[in-house]
Amino acid sequence: MGLLMSKGDSVRKDINRALKAPVWERANPKRKSEPLSSGAKAAARARAERAGRPYPNLIDNMWAARKQG
Repeated sequence: MGLLMSKGDSVRKDINRALKAPVWERANPKRKSEPLSSGAKAAARARAERAGRPYPNLIDNMWAARKQG
């Protein structure tokens, strides 16, 4: 077990720190996203309704986008 940290360890810590930050505090993705399909929008709306919200929030939309693509 070495006392010195390698460059890879530093990068991993930066990535882990970024992943632990709330989604609204993370940097925007480098690639452009495509609009949600009507099915993905419906899935996000249904998820919001199940949670008792009148409309989908950012997390619902991100979930639907991930499911879509």
